[in-house]
Amino acid sequence: MDKIIVEGGRPLEGEVRISGAKNAALPILMSSLLTDGLNTYTNVPHLKDIESTKSLLARLGASVETEGETVRIDASGFDNPEAPYDLVRKMRASVLVLGPLVARLKKAKVSLPGGCAIGARPINLHLKGLSLLGATIDIQHGYVEATADQLKGAEINFDTPTVTGTENLMMAAALADGVTVLRNSAREPEVVTLANVLNQMGADIQGAGTAVITIRGVPALKPVSCTIIPDRIEAGTFMVAAAMTGGKITLTDCQPDHLGALVDKLTLAGADIRIQPGRITVTGSDDIRSVDVRTQPYPGFPTDMQAQFMVLMSIAGGSSIITESIFENRFIHVSELRRLGADIKVSGNTAVVRGVSQLSAAPVMATDLRASASLILAGLVARGKTEVNRVYHLDRGYQAIEKKFADLGAAIRRVRG
Repeated sequence: MDKIIVEGGRPLEGEVRISGAKNAALPILMSSLLTDGLNTYTNVPHLKDIESTKSLLARLGASVETEGETVRIDASGFDNPEAPYDLVRKMRASVLVLGPLVARLKKAKVSLPGGCAIGARPINLHLKGLSLLGATIDIQHGYVEATADQLKGAEINFDTPTVTGTENLMMAAALADGVTVLRNSAREPEVVTLANVLNQMGADIQGAGTAVITIRGVPALKPVSCTIIPDRIEAGTFMVAAAMTGGKITLTDCQPDHLGALVDKLTLAGADIRIQPGRITVTGSDDIRSVDVRTQPYPGFPTDMQAQFMVLMSIAGGSSIITESIFENRFIHVSELRRLGADIKVSGNTAVVRGVSQLSAAPVMATDLRASASLILAGLVARGKTEVNRVYHLDRGYQAIEKKFADLGAAIRRVRG
């Protein structure tokens, strides 16, 4: 099993290109099931989750071709409604085939999903919404079976904003008969970009990026060519790296307006941030200040940046309070940060982080995707060589992260296991 070795103490300097967003690419690739004809997607990152998605689409009967960062998918005539356990268990976002399958084939059999162990993340809101659209839902033997002769527009109120739920129902409603209104919808940029792609296909979707999304169903959609937006979480990870190493990193091919909450918190922590179109330059400070953070749905502070920001706070002056309001198990990285000398106490969904002057290297084990990134960040400033084990999580969401850090001057390498 691969591991990553990091030797701390080097300020990071230079430019880093931000890859396409995994969480935007996944639903967009799934949306190809809604069309006959060849869809072409560019700026698709090389990640395990993307490979899992392509394998799933191929299993369903779509033609999938990859050339560099370009993926071409043709789902003309696909007729397999079953997304099996052996593929879906690897990635929770596999549930995003549910809406397109019911809309296009009138039936779906999708294994209950897997993914990172950061919380329950049930799909009940997806199923409730599909039921309101007229689908018959049955759960047995670990599979969701859904059927509908024709989905019908409906008004759907989410109990809590859900990104994949909003995306799944938006795709299903695009081919439904009548008007669908999604209330308390997720507002993330990934939702907006999916809506834009669906509209490019010929859908009629209004209000994406707000709490109320209106979808007027159309009889059919046409294939598209589109470019995947930059990954705001990868960008945020490198921004924190610059702030905590006292370095200066310029992010290119990024979208600064997707990073407002993080920019605000990093500025309060003492980082100097300069923004230009498609570029962000972050210069770290020798005097990192403690800042309180509460994760919230977009446009609030992203839960996917909580672990990385906690590492920054672990070497800040004073104490900070970090509150996780999205997932119930998202402090599982804390025990590993303590092994590196961090002073963190957890009570329920709140962590009190008291900054220390120096972290100290130790062997640590990654527990999920963002925890993996946080441990690498900690290794960048820890005294000695930090060994991060079980980095297969990392490969699900960061493209060649060790190479990107090495190009910025980090002493980092992957050891193949």
